[in-house]
Amino acid sequence: MTDLATLAQQTLARLGAQDPFHDDGDLIVRTPIDGSELGRLRSHTPADVDDLITTAQEAFTAWRTVPAPERGALVREWGNLLREHKDDLGTLVTLEAGKIPSEGAGEVQEMIDICDLATGLSRQLFGLTIASERPGHRMMEQWHPLGVVGVITAFNFPVAVFSWNAALALTCGDPVIWKPSEKTPLTALGTLALLEQAARRVGAPAGLGAVLLGDASVGQVMVDDERVPLISATGSTAMGKKVAPRVAARLGRTLLELGGNNAAIVAPSADLDLTVRGVVFLRRRYRRAAVHHPAPPDRARRRQGRTGRAVEVGV
Repeated sequence: MTDLATLAQQTLARLGAQDPFHDDGDLIVRTPIDGSELGRLRSHTPADVDDLITTAQEAFTAWRTVPAPERGALVREWGNLLREHKDDLGTLVTLEAGKIPSEGAGEVQEMIDICDLATGLSRQLFGLTIASERPGHRMMEQWHPLGVVGVITAFNFPVAVFSWNAALALTCGDPVIWKPSEKTPLTALGTLALLEQAARRVGAPAGLGAVLLGDASVGQVMVDDERVPLISATGSTAMGKKVAPRVAARLGRTLLELGGNNAAIVAPSADLDLTVRGVVFLRRRYRRAAVHHPAPPDRARRRQGRTGRAVEVGV
């Protein structure tokens, strides 16, 4: 029977990732399945981060001039590779995040779906044509690429969240630099390997994607760099409170998806109060469940559910 560390190495190899492991690595990757070690990686230094941002900035100067439909071709090819390697990347999600295989494969399917969407959007980057009071004059709205996009993701959705950002950014002409959770770096390396393969197949510039390995201090270097005009971060509210002011101080932009873990995530930081005091509504027609925090007392209201039972909801 193949041990989990060997399985991780074999899976990375099939994804096209070069052997990233180092015996003296400071970043120890463990699986929540049994707590065993999958391998050791070397964290990036501030100098490494600077080099990767420089490379991404150089790629941006070329990528922004490529017609959007051709940029969409890269995302389409990336999606095709994700289809081809869905099981392998899903396996890595299971090994690193501890999700059951169907959930791991489901995350990769979300990546495929957003690639399909972004490919279609590559031919729909519309602008407005605006009426003018001047004879023979027309005003036109045209959207331009923003620049290098920094993406920070959490451990509980190790690949899907990155793809939501990356597929759209690449279509719009923007390279991406990814700081994954230090708990799930292998899935990031496997994902990047597929993106690099797609770039080679369509003749896209090198350096359109990069992964930063390490703890929060590595991400902080990216957050503070003025060459990264947009930071998209998913994680805890505490993290967002640190990231947002630093980016704002240099007049950068942020996209933040923040919140605590819920009780379905077995971790010391799990927000058990969310489930104990929250209200779960089962929408039988659509077979969906939604978890809501109760509103403050002065804003809470009561309403009748379909069963006639009064339930408290937040407003």
